Amino acid sequence: MNFNQYSKEFKTNINLALPVITGLVGHLLVGLIDDIMVGRLGPIHLAATSLGNSLIFIAISLGIGFSFAITPLIAESDGEKDTQKGRLIFHHSMLMMLILGLVLVLFMFLLKPILYHLKQPPEVVELAIPYFEIVALSMFPMLIFQGFKQFADGLSQTKYAMQATVITNVVNIILNFMLIYGMWIFPKMGIIGAAIGTLVSRIVMVVFMYYNLKRRTIFKPYLVKIKREEIQRKLFKKITSIGLPSALQMLFEVGIFTASILLAGTLGAFPQAANQIAIKLAATTFMISIGIGVVTTIRVGNQKGLKQFVDLRRIAISNFLLITLIMFVFSIMFMLLRSYLPLLFTAEVEVIEIATSLLIIAGIFQISDGVQAVVLAALRGLQDVIVPTYITFVAYWVIGFPICYYLGLYTELRTFGIWIGLLVSLTLSAVLLLIRFNYLTKKLICK
Repeated sequence: MNFNQYSKEFKTNINLALPVITGLVGHLLVGLIDDIMVGRLGPIHLAATSLGNSLIFIAISLGIGFSFAITPLIAESDGEKDTQKGRLIFHHSMLMMLILGLVLVLFMFLLKPILYHLKQPPEVVELAIPYFEIVALSMFPMLIFQGFKQFADGLSQTKYAMQATVITNVVNIILNFMLIYGMWIFPKMGIIGAAIGTLVSRIVMVVFMYYNLKRRTIFKPYLVKIKREEIQRKLFKKITSIGLPSALQMLFEVGIFTASILLAGTLGAFPQAANQIAIKLAATTFMISIGIGVVTTIRVGNQKGLKQFVDLRRIAISNFLLITLIMFVFSIMFMLLRSYLPLLFTAEVEVIEIATSLLIIAGIFQISDGVQAVVLAALRGLQDVIVPTYITFVAYWVIGFPICYYLGLYTELRTFGIWIGLLVSLTLSAVLLLIRFNYLTKKLICK
Protein backbone atom coordinates (compact mmCIF):
# COMPACT_ATOMS: atom_id res chain seq x y z
CA MET A 1 0.00 0.00 0.00
CA ASN A 2 1.34 3.44 -1.00
CA PHE A 3 0.61 5.56 2.06
CA ASN A 4 1.15 8.84 0.17
CA GLN A 5 -1.80 8.26 -2.16
CA TYR A 6 -4.04 8.22 0.90
CA SER A 7 -2.32 10.81 3.11
CA LYS A 8 -2.56 13.48 0.39
CA GLU A 9 -6.33 13.44 1.02
CA PHE A 10 -5.90 14.20 4.73
CA LYS A 11 -5.85 17.98 4.28
CA THR A 12 -9.10 18.04 2.28
CA ASN A 13 -10.75 15.63 4.70
CA ILE A 14 -9.69 17.61 7.77
CA ASN A 15 -10.72 20.98 6.29
CA LEU A 16 -14.19 19.61 5.58
CA ALA A 17 -14.40 17.75 8.87
CA LEU A 18 -13.27 20.49 11.28
CA PRO A 19 -16.53 22.49 11.20
CA VAL A 20 -18.52 19.24 11.48
CA ILE A 21 -16.44 18.03 14.41
CA THR A 22 -16.61 21.41 16.13
CA GLY A 23 -20.37 21.44 15.72
CA LEU A 24 -20.79 17.85 16.92
CA VAL A 25 -18.52 18.33 19.92
CA GLY A 26 -20.39 21.54 20.71
CA HIS A 27 -23.66 19.66 20.36
CA LEU A 28 -22.42 17.03 22.80
CA LEU A 29 -21.19 19.75 25.13
CA VAL A 30 -24.80 20.73 25.79
CA GLY A 31 -25.19 17.43 27.65
CA LEU A 32 -21.61 17.36 28.93
CA ILE A 33 -21.96 20.81 30.48
CA ASP A 34 -25.21 19.68 32.10
CA ASP A 35 -23.43 16.66 33.60
CA ILE A 36 -20.45 18.68 34.87
CA MET A 37 -22.69 21.29 36.49
CA VAL A 38 -25.19 18.76 37.82
CA GLY A 39 -22.32 16.61 39.10
CA ARG A 40 -21.49 19.39 41.55
CA LEU A 41 -24.89 18.81 43.16
CA GLY A 42 -23.91 15.21 44.00
CA PRO A 43 -23.66 11.70 42.48
CA ILE A 44 -27.40 11.05 42.96
CA HIS A 45 -28.23 14.04 40.76
CA LEU A 46 -25.68 12.92 38.15
CA ALA A 47 -27.16 9.41 38.16
CA ALA A 48 -30.64 10.95 37.72
CA THR A 49 -29.62 12.83 34.56
CA SER A 50 -28.02 9.60 33.33
CA LEU A 51 -31.26 7.67 33.85
CA GLY A 52 -33.41 10.47 32.43
CA ASN A 53 -31.28 10.60 29.30
CA SER A 54 -31.15 6.82 28.84
CA LEU A 55 -34.47 6.57 26.96
CA ILE A 56 -33.93 9.98 25.33
CA PHE A 57 -30.66 8.72 23.84
CA ILE A 58 -32.52 5.87 22.18
CA ALA A 59 -35.13 8.17 20.61
CA ILE A 60 -32.53 10.72 19.52
CA SER A 61 -30.42 7.98 17.96
CA LEU A 62 -33.40 6.93 15.84
CA GLY A 63 -33.99 10.49 14.69
CA ILE A 64 -30.35 11.30 13.99
CA GLY A 65 -29.81 7.94 12.32
CA PHE A 66 -32.78 8.56 10.03
CA SER A 67 -31.44 12.00 9.12
CA PHE A 68 -28.21 10.40 7.90
CA ALA A 69 -30.13 9.43 4.75
CA ILE A 70 -30.24 13.09 3.71
CA THR A 71 -26.48 13.64 3.32
CA PRO A 72 -25.62 10.90 0.77
CA LEU A 73 -28.70 11.68 -1.33
CA ILE A 74 -27.93 15.42 -1.40
CA ALA A 75 -24.22 14.71 -2.02
CA GLU A 76 -25.08 12.42 -4.94
CA SER A 77 -27.40 15.01 -6.51
CA ASP A 78 -24.70 17.65 -5.98
CA GLY A 79 -22.17 15.41 -7.76
CA GLU A 80 -24.66 15.07 -10.61
CA LYS A 81 -25.23 18.88 -10.63
CA ASP A 82 -28.97 18.22 -10.34
CA THR A 83 -30.32 21.02 -8.11
CA GLN A 84 -33.96 20.15 -8.74
CA LYS A 85 -33.41 16.58 -7.54
CA GLY A 86 -31.64 17.91 -4.43
CA ARG A 87 -34.47 20.38 -3.77
CA LEU A 88 -37.10 17.64 -3.80
CA ILE A 89 -34.96 15.41 -1.56
CA PHE A 90 -34.52 18.28 0.93
CA HIS A 91 -38.26 19.09 1.18
CA HIS A 92 -39.34 15.46 1.39
CA SER A 93 -36.68 14.81 4.04
CA MET A 94 -37.67 17.78 6.20
CA LEU A 95 -41.33 16.77 6.09
CA MET A 96 -40.32 13.32 7.32
CA MET A 97 -38.12 14.83 10.07
CA LEU A 98 -41.06 16.98 11.28
CA ILE A 99 -43.33 13.95 11.53
CA LEU A 100 -40.63 11.80 13.12
CA GLY A 101 -39.86 14.48 15.71
CA LEU A 102 -43.50 14.68 16.81
CA VAL A 103 -43.87 10.89 16.92
CA LEU A 104 -40.72 10.41 19.01
CA VAL A 105 -41.70 13.08 21.55
CA LEU A 106 -45.11 11.44 21.97
CA PHE A 107 -43.48 8.02 22.19
CA MET A 108 -41.16 9.19 24.98
CA PHE A 109 -44.07 10.41 27.09
CA LEU A 110 -45.81 7.07 26.61
CA LEU A 111 -42.63 5.28 27.72
CA LYS A 112 -42.12 7.44 30.84
CA PRO A 113 -43.64 4.85 33.25
CA ILE A 114 -40.88 2.40 32.26
CA LEU A 115 -38.43 4.45 34.34
CA TYR A 116 -40.18 3.17 37.48
CA HIS A 117 -39.58 -0.46 36.51
CA LEU A 118 -35.88 -0.56 35.58
CA LYS A 119 -34.66 -1.57 39.05
CA GLN A 120 -32.98 1.80 39.56
CA PRO A 121 -32.46 3.44 42.98
CA PRO A 122 -35.80 5.10 44.00
CA GLU A 123 -34.14 8.42 44.87
CA VAL A 124 -32.60 8.53 41.38
CA VAL A 125 -35.93 7.81 39.67
CA GLU A 126 -37.71 10.52 41.64
CA LEU A 127 -35.22 13.14 40.42
CA ALA A 128 -35.06 11.75 36.87
CA ILE A 129 -38.78 11.94 35.98
CA PRO A 130 -39.28 15.75 35.75
CA TYR A 131 -35.87 16.10 34.05
CA PHE A 132 -36.91 13.47 31.50
CA GLU A 133 -40.19 15.23 30.66
CA ILE A 134 -38.53 18.52 29.72
CA VAL A 135 -35.59 17.03 27.79
CA ALA A 136 -38.05 14.84 25.83
CA LEU A 137 -39.67 18.01 24.48
CA SER A 138 -36.27 19.30 23.34
CA MET A 139 -35.97 16.38 20.91
CA PHE A 140 -38.34 18.05 18.45
CA PRO A 141 -36.24 21.18 17.73
CA MET A 142 -33.10 19.03 17.82
CA LEU A 143 -34.35 16.75 15.03
CA ILE A 144 -35.46 19.70 12.89
CA PHE A 145 -31.96 21.12 13.28
CA GLN A 146 -30.51 17.73 12.38
CA GLY A 147 -32.45 17.74 9.11
CA PHE A 148 -31.10 21.18 8.20
CA LYS A 149 -27.60 20.12 9.21
CA GLN A 150 -27.50 16.95 7.12
CA PHE A 151 -28.80 18.89 4.12
CA ALA A 152 -26.09 21.56 4.44
CA ASP A 153 -23.44 18.88 5.01
CA GLY A 154 -24.52 17.13 1.82
CA LEU A 155 -23.63 20.31 -0.09
CA SER A 156 -20.24 20.38 1.69
CA GLN A 157 -21.38 23.50 3.60
CA THR A 158 -20.37 22.21 7.00
CA LYS A 159 -19.64 25.45 8.87
CA TYR A 160 -23.21 26.63 9.47
CA ALA A 161 -24.16 23.81 11.83
CA MET A 162 -20.95 24.54 13.74
CA GLN A 163 -21.93 28.19 14.16
CA ALA A 164 -25.41 27.24 15.37
CA THR A 165 -23.96 24.83 17.91
CA VAL A 166 -21.51 27.41 19.28
CA ILE A 167 -24.43 29.80 19.86
CA THR A 168 -26.34 26.94 21.51
CA ASN A 169 -23.57 26.26 23.99
CA VAL A 170 -23.26 29.90 24.98
CA VAL A 171 -27.01 30.02 25.67
CA ASN A 172 -26.92 26.68 27.51
CA ILE A 173 -24.03 27.66 29.79
CA ILE A 174 -25.65 30.97 30.72
CA LEU A 175 -29.01 29.34 31.43
CA ASN A 176 -27.40 26.52 33.42
CA PHE A 177 -25.62 28.92 35.74
CA MET A 178 -28.81 30.87 36.31
CA LEU A 179 -31.22 27.94 36.63
CA ILE A 180 -29.21 25.09 38.20
CA TYR A 181 -27.59 27.09 40.98
CA GLY A 182 -29.93 30.09 41.14
CA MET A 183 -28.62 33.48 40.03
CA TRP A 184 -30.03 36.97 39.77
CA ILE A 185 -33.86 36.73 39.79
CA PHE A 186 -33.89 32.97 39.06
CA PRO A 187 -34.48 30.34 41.78
CA LYS A 188 -32.18 27.35 42.30
CA MET A 189 -33.83 24.58 40.24
CA GLY A 190 -31.15 21.84 40.21
CA ILE A 191 -31.42 19.34 37.37
CA ILE A 192 -34.77 20.83 36.29
CA GLY A 193 -32.85 23.98 35.46
CA ALA A 194 -30.42 21.95 33.37
CA ALA A 195 -33.34 20.46 31.43
CA ILE A 196 -34.90 23.88 30.77
CA GLY A 197 -31.51 25.17 29.59
CA THR A 198 -31.26 22.27 27.14
CA LEU A 199 -34.77 22.89 25.77
CA VAL A 200 -34.30 26.63 25.24
CA SER A 201 -30.82 26.28 23.75
CA ARG A 202 -32.04 23.70 21.20
CA ILE A 203 -34.85 26.03 20.11
CA VAL A 204 -32.27 28.78 19.63
CA MET A 205 -30.12 26.34 17.62
CA VAL A 206 -32.80 25.49 15.06
CA VAL A 207 -33.86 29.14 14.65
CA PHE A 208 -30.26 30.25 14.06
CA MET A 209 -29.65 27.43 11.54
CA TYR A 210 -32.79 28.26 9.56
CA TYR A 211 -31.82 31.94 9.51
CA ASN A 212 -28.39 31.04 8.10
CA LEU A 213 -29.85 28.84 5.37
CA LYS A 214 -32.36 31.51 4.30
CA ARG A 215 -29.73 34.20 3.78
CA ARG A 216 -27.07 32.15 1.90
CA THR A 217 -27.18 32.15 -1.91
CA ILE A 218 -26.06 28.54 -2.28
CA PHE A 219 -29.15 27.25 -0.44
CA LYS A 220 -31.80 29.46 -2.09
CA PRO A 221 -32.58 27.14 -5.07
CA TYR A 222 -33.23 24.31 -2.62
CA LEU A 223 -35.49 26.37 -0.34
CA VAL A 224 -38.02 27.20 -3.06
CA LYS A 225 -41.35 25.97 -1.69
CA ILE A 226 -42.50 22.58 -2.86
CA LYS A 227 -45.87 22.31 -4.61
CA ARG A 228 -48.41 19.63 -3.75
CA GLU A 229 -48.05 18.02 -7.18
CA GLU A 230 -44.30 17.68 -6.64
CA ILE A 231 -44.73 15.40 -3.64
CA GLN A 232 -43.66 11.91 -4.70
CA ARG A 233 -44.22 8.64 -2.89
CA LYS A 234 -41.10 7.16 -4.50
CA LEU A 235 -38.93 9.83 -2.87
CA PHE A 236 -40.36 9.08 0.58
CA LYS A 237 -39.59 5.41 -0.09
CA LYS A 238 -36.05 6.25 -1.24
CA ILE A 239 -35.32 8.31 1.85
CA THR A 240 -36.86 5.67 4.11
CA SER A 241 -34.88 2.88 2.43
CA ILE A 242 -31.68 4.57 3.61
CA GLY A 243 -32.97 6.37 6.70
CA LEU A 244 -34.63 3.43 8.46
CA PRO A 245 -31.60 1.08 8.30
CA SER A 246 -29.34 4.00 9.27
CA ALA A 247 -31.62 4.70 12.25
CA LEU A 248 -31.45 1.06 13.29
CA GLN A 249 -27.65 1.06 13.00
CA MET A 250 -27.47 4.08 15.30
CA LEU A 251 -30.07 2.53 17.60
CA PHE A 252 -28.12 -0.71 17.97
CA GLU A 253 -24.94 1.10 19.01
CA VAL A 254 -26.53 3.76 21.21
CA GLY A 255 -28.85 1.08 22.59
CA ILE A 256 -26.03 -1.04 23.94
CA PHE A 257 -24.48 1.99 25.64
CA THR A 258 -27.90 2.83 27.09
CA ALA A 259 -28.18 -0.76 28.26
CA SER A 260 -24.82 -0.33 29.99
CA ILE A 261 -26.27 2.67 31.86
CA LEU A 262 -29.23 0.61 33.03
CA LEU A 263 -27.08 -2.40 33.95
CA ALA A 264 -24.74 -0.13 35.92
CA GLY A 265 -27.79 1.37 37.64
CA THR A 266 -28.77 -2.04 39.00
CA LEU A 267 -25.37 -2.09 40.74
CA GLY A 268 -26.08 1.21 42.53
CA ALA A 269 -26.03 4.99 42.08
CA PHE A 270 -22.22 5.27 42.28
CA PRO A 271 -21.51 2.71 39.52
CA GLN A 272 -24.17 4.39 37.40
CA ALA A 273 -22.62 7.84 37.93
CA ALA A 274 -19.16 6.45 37.06
CA ASN A 275 -20.57 4.78 33.97
CA GLN A 276 -22.13 8.09 32.89
CA ILE A 277 -18.79 9.87 33.26
CA ALA A 278 -16.95 7.29 31.14
CA ILE A 279 -19.68 7.31 28.47
CA LYS A 280 -19.68 11.10 28.23
CA LEU A 281 -15.90 11.20 27.78
CA ALA A 282 -15.94 8.38 25.22
CA ALA A 283 -18.84 10.05 23.40
CA THR A 284 -16.85 13.29 23.17
CA THR A 285 -14.03 11.64 21.21
CA PHE A 286 -16.60 9.67 19.21
CA MET A 287 -17.79 12.99 17.79
CA ILE A 288 -14.45 13.17 15.94
CA SER A 289 -15.33 9.84 14.31
CA ILE A 290 -18.81 11.05 13.36
CA GLY A 291 -17.28 14.22 11.90
CA ILE A 292 -14.82 12.27 9.74
CA GLY A 293 -17.71 9.95 8.91
CA VAL A 294 -19.83 12.85 7.62
CA VAL A 295 -16.98 13.89 5.32
CA THR A 296 -16.61 10.30 4.17
CA THR A 297 -20.32 10.09 3.31
CA ILE A 298 -20.17 13.40 1.41
CA ARG A 299 -17.08 12.52 -0.62
CA VAL A 300 -18.12 8.92 -1.29
CA GLY A 301 -21.58 10.16 -2.33
CA ASN A 302 -20.01 12.70 -4.70
CA GLN A 303 -17.77 10.06 -6.29
CA LYS A 304 -20.72 7.68 -6.59
CA GLY A 305 -22.64 10.37 -8.48
CA LEU A 306 -19.61 10.83 -10.78
CA LYS A 307 -19.13 7.03 -11.05
CA GLN A 308 -15.42 7.44 -10.16
CA PHE A 309 -15.12 4.22 -8.13
CA VAL A 310 -11.31 4.02 -7.94
CA ASP A 311 -11.18 7.52 -6.44
CA LEU A 312 -14.11 6.62 -4.21
CA ARG A 313 -12.20 3.71 -2.67
CA ARG A 314 -9.01 5.74 -2.28
CA ILE A 315 -10.79 8.65 -0.58
CA ALA A 316 -12.67 6.34 1.78
CA ILE A 317 -9.53 4.45 2.79
CA SER A 318 -7.75 7.77 3.42
CA ASN A 319 -10.46 8.54 5.98
CA PHE A 320 -10.11 5.10 7.57
CA LEU A 321 -6.39 5.75 8.05
CA LEU A 322 -7.00 9.29 9.30
CA ILE A 323 -9.47 8.22 11.99
CA THR A 324 -7.15 5.40 13.08
CA LEU A 325 -4.31 7.88 13.68
CA ILE A 326 -6.57 10.37 15.49
CA MET A 327 -8.19 7.78 17.75
CA PHE A 328 -4.81 6.27 18.59
CA VAL A 329 -3.85 9.64 20.07
CA PHE A 330 -7.07 9.72 22.12
CA SER A 331 -6.43 6.17 23.26
CA ILE A 332 -3.10 7.22 24.74
CA MET A 333 -4.69 10.30 26.33
CA PHE A 334 -7.41 8.24 28.01
CA MET A 335 -4.80 5.91 29.45
CA LEU A 336 -2.57 8.70 30.76
CA LEU A 337 -5.34 10.95 32.11
CA ARG A 338 -7.75 8.31 33.40
CA SER A 339 -7.25 9.35 37.06
CA TYR A 340 -7.81 13.04 36.37
CA LEU A 341 -10.68 13.27 33.87
CA PRO A 342 -13.37 12.07 36.35
CA LEU A 343 -12.48 15.02 38.60
CA LEU A 344 -14.24 17.25 36.08
CA PHE A 345 -17.54 15.69 37.16
CA THR A 346 -17.33 14.76 40.82
CA ALA A 347 -15.21 14.70 43.97
CA GLU A 348 -16.75 11.43 45.22
CA VAL A 349 -13.83 9.02 45.68
CA GLU A 350 -15.74 5.80 44.95
CA VAL A 351 -17.20 7.21 41.72
CA ILE A 352 -13.75 8.39 40.61
CA GLU A 353 -12.19 4.98 41.27
CA ILE A 354 -14.82 3.17 39.19
CA ALA A 355 -14.66 5.73 36.37
CA THR A 356 -10.87 5.47 36.28
CA SER A 357 -11.05 1.72 35.63
CA LEU A 358 -13.67 2.20 32.90
CA LEU A 359 -11.48 4.72 31.08
CA ILE A 360 -8.89 1.97 30.57
CA ILE A 361 -11.40 0.06 28.43
CA ALA A 362 -12.57 3.30 26.80
CA GLY A 363 -8.97 3.97 25.80
CA ILE A 364 -8.59 0.49 24.31
CA PHE A 365 -11.72 0.69 22.16
CA GLN A 366 -11.10 4.18 20.78
CA ILE A 367 -9.64 2.87 17.51
CA SER A 368 -12.27 0.21 16.83
CA ASP A 369 -15.08 2.65 17.73
CA GLY A 370 -13.69 5.27 15.35
CA VAL A 371 -13.06 2.87 12.50
CA GLN A 372 -16.50 1.24 12.63
CA ALA A 373 -18.18 4.67 12.58
CA VAL A 374 -16.26 5.89 9.53
CA VAL A 375 -16.58 2.63 7.58
CA LEU A 376 -20.32 2.66 8.29
CA ALA A 377 -20.44 6.23 6.92
CA ALA A 378 -18.58 5.13 3.76
CA LEU A 379 -21.10 2.35 3.21
CA ARG A 380 -23.89 4.88 3.72
CA GLY A 381 -22.31 7.04 1.02
CA LEU A 382 -22.53 3.99 -1.25
CA GLN A 383 -26.19 3.72 -0.14
CA ASP A 384 -25.43 0.23 1.19
CA VAL A 385 -27.38 0.06 4.43
CA ILE A 386 -29.15 -3.30 4.74
CA VAL A 387 -26.19 -5.64 5.28
CA PRO A 388 -24.43 -3.16 7.64
CA THR A 389 -27.63 -3.08 9.71
CA TYR A 390 -27.46 -6.86 10.19
CA ILE A 391 -23.74 -6.60 10.99
CA THR A 392 -24.28 -4.01 13.73
CA PHE A 393 -27.19 -5.96 15.22
CA VAL A 394 -25.14 -9.15 15.48
CA ALA A 395 -22.05 -7.37 16.83
CA TYR A 396 -23.88 -5.34 19.49
CA TRP A 397 -26.84 -7.45 20.54
CA VAL A 398 -26.21 -11.08 19.60
CA ILE A 399 -22.59 -11.06 20.83
CA GLY A 400 -21.84 -7.84 22.75
CA PHE A 401 -24.83 -7.45 25.06
CA PRO A 402 -24.76 -11.01 26.47
CA ILE A 403 -21.11 -10.43 27.39
CA CYS A 404 -22.03 -7.10 29.06
CA TYR A 405 -24.87 -8.75 30.97
CA TYR A 406 -22.96 -11.80 32.16
CA LEU A 407 -19.70 -10.09 33.12
CA GLY A 408 -21.51 -7.13 34.71
CA LEU A 409 -24.08 -8.99 36.81
CA TYR A 410 -22.61 -12.45 37.39
CA THR A 411 -18.90 -11.83 37.91
CA GLU A 412 -16.78 -9.68 40.21
CA LEU A 413 -15.88 -7.46 37.26
CA ARG A 414 -19.20 -5.59 37.63
CA THR A 415 -19.12 -2.27 35.67
CA PHE A 416 -15.68 -3.11 34.25
CA GLY A 417 -17.17 -6.32 32.84
CA ILE A 418 -19.97 -4.35 31.15
CA TRP A 419 -17.35 -2.32 29.34
CA ILE A 420 -15.46 -5.41 28.21
CA GLY A 421 -18.65 -6.36 26.37
CA LEU A 422 -18.70 -2.93 24.73
CA LEU A 423 -15.11 -3.41 23.60
CA VAL A 424 -15.87 -6.78 22.02
CA SER A 425 -18.94 -5.50 20.15
CA LEU A 426 -17.23 -2.39 18.74
CA THR A 427 -14.19 -4.34 17.57
CA LEU A 428 -16.26 -7.05 15.89
CA SER A 429 -18.40 -4.40 14.16
CA ALA A 430 -15.30 -2.62 12.81
CA VAL A 431 -13.81 -5.82 11.37
CA LEU A 432 -17.02 -7.02 9.69
CA LEU A 433 -17.83 -3.59 8.21
CA LEU A 434 -14.31 -3.30 6.75
CA ILE A 435 -14.77 -6.68 5.07
CA ARG A 436 -18.09 -5.48 3.61
CA PHE A 437 -16.59 -2.23 2.28
CA ASN A 438 -13.63 -4.02 0.72
CA TYR A 439 -15.94 -6.47 -1.06
CA LEU A 440 -18.31 -3.81 -2.45
CA THR A 441 -15.70 -1.35 -3.70
CA LYS A 442 -13.64 -4.04 -5.44
CA LYS A 443 -16.83 -5.27 -7.08
CA LEU A 444 -17.68 -1.75 -8.34
CA ILE A 445 -14.18 -1.21 -9.72
CA CYS A 446 -14.20 -4.55 -11.55
CA LYS A 447 -17.53 -3.86 -13.30
